[in-house]
Amino acid sequence: MDTVLKFFSQPFVWGLCLGLLFFLLSLWGHFKTKREFRRYRRHLSDKLELEARQYELVRKEKEVLAKENENLRLRIGQLSEKPDQKLTRDLEIFTRAEKRMMIQAPGFAGAWESAKAAAVDELTAEDQGRSLPKRLFSRIFGAANPRDALPQEASVSSPSSQATDATVSSADSQPQSQPESR
Repeated sequence: MDTVLKFFSQPFVWGLCLGLLFFLLSLWGHFKTKREFRRYRRHLSDKLELEARQYELVRKEKEVLAKENENLRLRIGQLSEKPDQKLTRDLEIFTRAEKRMMIQAPGFAGAWESAKAAAVDELTAEDQGRSLPKRLFSRIFGAANPRDALPQEASVSSPSSQATDATVSSADSQPQSQPESR
């Protein structure tokens, strides 16, 4: 027992024991870090595999939708060339142009032509698949632009409408005569 106490009382042995203790602690930390690093690598690998699968699914779906879109474009082109469809399309163009003309400027041929051209542009855009929401909302709710929906009252008023407005306002300002009761 004395020899063991004498052995451990030496400063070299104390330093060696402390060095071994620090070495064991650092070795334990190293293996712990290595194990955690392996876990992170596995997690990253799993995540990348899942993302690759998801990307592949999205890419396949995009290809299917692109093919379907192209088929629908071709079908629309084929259907528009049929005589009945051409007549229906022309009728739709005239209906939209007439509606726009009646709202913007009734009675003017230039406005009719510009409205007709705008309707043709709208239908062309719809045929190309660019304005589905606008088409749906305009058919359901009418004109989407308040400027198009209401005639311009203050900025463009004709002399006859000013005269009628003056007549109406003067009639409103005059007191109405009450029948006399006897």
